[in-house]
Amino acid sequence: MHFDHAGIATDDARKLANLYADLFDLEVAHEEEFDGMRVVFLDCGNGYFELLEPLEEGTISRYLEKNGSGIHHLALATDDIEGALETARDHDVELIDEEPRPGAWGHTVAFLHPRDTGGILVEFVEH
Repeated sequence: MHFDHAGIATDDARKLANLYADLFDLEVAHEEEFDGMRVVFLDCGNGYFELLEPLEEGTISRYLEKNGSGIHHLALATDDIEGALETARDHDVELIDEEPRPGAWGHTVAFLHPRDTGGILVEFVEH
């Protein structure tokens, strides 16, 4: 496994993408509307910032209401998401997703519950 991206909740993904592009000299690698969100990936060279803007009521809008803008999750890339979930189960880590599901950019994803991962929402992502 290796670091893939940091998911960042924001009220305006394009505005934040423009700021990060100018401030950090990053380029947009991918943008789409997915699962009620605008999702913008900025290429950091060895990973991405994934900017998540809610377009309808859902997980990210609730997160923003409760916490405001900021890091929502950290994602690790794996070539074997089923195996990664099995390893998590073997370590008694609660899974949010018992089975992998479709994610943004055509990836397959699954999340681990933050109460078992040091307070961090962790996502497995398989490209």
